[in-house]
Amino acid sequence: MQSIAAAVTAALRKAETSLLSAIFGRPFPPPVLCVDTYESPITNGNRSPFSIKDVIGDGFLWAVPKTRRTIEKRLNRKYGVPGYYYKPLRVKTNLRVCNTCGHDHEVGLLCPNCYNKIMEETKEMQEKIRSELGLNPIEQEVIVLYEGEALEEPEEFWKGKRVVEMKKPRPAWFSKNLLQKTTQKPATSTDIKPTELA
Repeated sequence: MQSIAAAVTAALRKAETSLLSAIFGRPFPPPVLCVDTYESPITNGNRSPFSIKDVIGDGFLWAVPKTRRTIEKRLNRKYGVPGYYYKPLRVKTNLRVCNTCGHDHEVGLLCPNCYNKIMEETKEMQEKIRSELGLNPIEQEVIVLYEGEALEEPEEFWKGKRVVEMKKPRPAWFSKNLLQKTTQKPATSTDIKPTELA
């Protein structure tokens, strides 16, 4: 019985192979039987338990370049290739000279030299205010006076204000206007505009 079934199976395979080769015009390889030989570590007590290290081993490098880019490739990425895409160094045309100190700076940006000088002077003023008034909340207005500056304002101006004196002359570039309040009056209405849009 088994020999008859084997003979029929072999005849069917030959017919299938000849039919496919006649249709597609090329011989097909004989079918191969695939057998799964994996043994589960849970069912087999002789093998060691499964670990991810056995799968990865030394064969994986996760998103790490194996070689360093050559200097040619780095320069090509930075400056381009003359025959393909060239990125030459461009001359900056948006530089201006500061009217106050004479240093160069980009258009639309503050002069870094003047900014650093004003920052240092402001920090010195803050330290002086902190040393005289402490770290408590200051509810009164604080006025900073430099050496030689007289109290030119009337007495009514100084009521409710605290004066901190700097023991050095005012720098020529540090204007008094930097410490003045804005001339715009505060808003008196509490309405939120625009209203009644819907």
